[in-house]
Amino acid sequence: MIVTFTANPSLDRTVALPGPLERGEVQRAVSVSQESGGKGVNVSRALCASGVETLAVLPGADSDPVLAGLRHDKVPFAALGIDEPLRTNVALTEPGGVTTKINEPGPVLSADEQEALIGLLLERARGASWVILAGSLPPGFPADFYATAARRLRQGAAGPGPAADGAAPLIAVDSSGAPLAAAVADASGDTISGKPDLLKPNAEELAELAAAAGYATAFTAEELEADPEAAAAAAAAVVRSGVGAVLATLGSKGAVLVTADGAWLATHPPVAAVSTVGAGDSSLAGYLLAHGLGAAPADCLRQAVAHGAAAASLPGSTVPAVHQTTPDAVTITALRKD
Repeated sequence: MIVTFTANPSLDRTVALPGPLERGEVQRAVSVSQESGGKGVNVSRALCASGVETLAVLPGADSDPVLAGLRHDKVPFAALGIDEPLRTNVALTEPGGVTTKINEPGPVLSADEQEALIGLLLERARGASWVILAGSLPPGFPADFYATAARRLRQGAAGPGPAADGAAPLIAVDSSGAPLAAAVADASGDTISGKPDLLKPNAEELAELAAAAGYATAFTAEELEADPEAAAAAAAAVVRSGVGAVLATLGSKGAVLVTADGAWLATHPPVAAVSTVGAGDSSLAGYLLAHGLGAAPADCLRQAVAHGAAAASLPGSTVPAVHQTTPDAVTITALRKD
C-alpha cells in the first residue's frame, strides 16, 4: 500500500477561461470544476484511478467538502478531526494550458494537533511500501516537519515497541520552499536520517536545492528546463547530499531521474495542454505505480512522464488512469550526471 500525507489539503476549484487572463477586466468562465486536492491527495486520486491500493492521511472535519469529495471519488482516507475548515485554492486556466493559481494559506493547527497528525500517519503507515509527504505546510508548522515525520517513520519501523516491524517504508517528499529545503538539509544530527528516498522537485525547486547542496554552478529554472544534462548534474548534487533519488519534472521538456547509479531523461511528444494543475502529482503517481510493479528506474521515469503528459491533456485537476497514458511514446535517454 502507498500512504500519502497531506498536511494542508484543499478544495481545488479550476476556472477555465475562453482566452488569455485579462487583469482588471470581467471575464466569463467556459467551465468550472472542483476536486479534493493537495499534492498527496492528488497522488492518491491518481493511484486509485489505476487500481493501486492507497490511503490518504490528512486533517479535516468530517463534514468538510474536501473529505466529502474523497468519499464521492471512493478514495480511502484517514482524517484527523479539526475545527477549522480546510482551504480552497483557485486555478485559472487559459487556452493552451497556461495556469494561474491562487492558494489560500490553510487552517492553523495547534502543537497538539500537529503531534496527533504525525501520530495518525505513524499508525496508518504500518506495512506501507511508500509514504509520500507532499504539499505546503499550514501556518505555524515548523519547516522541518517533513524531516521529523520521515525520521519518526523510520524509528517506528526500527523499534522498540509494538509498531516496530523492521521494514521502514520508502519515503518521498514533494514540497517547495522552506519545508523542501529542510527535508533535504535534515541538520538534526539524529542517527536516523530524515532525508527522503525520493525527491520530486520542479525545475525552479531543483535550482534552489542544487545551490543549497553546494553545487558550484548556478542555474535558473529556465536553463535547467532547456538543458537536461545541467538538470541531471544539479540533481546529482542533491543525491550526493544524501537523498536517494531525484525525479525532476521539467514541464513540457519531460523529466530527469538521477540515482546513485545513473541519470536518464524522458520526453513525450507534445500534447494539447488543457490544464497543468496536478500534472506533477500525476507524474509522481506514475513513478510509484511502475516502481510497485518492479520496474527499472528508467521505466519508472517513463511511466512518470506518461502520467504527467496525460494529466496535462485533461481538464481541471483531473488525474489519468494508467490506460489513458502512453508510455510507449516516451523516449528515454541516458545522461551524464557529473
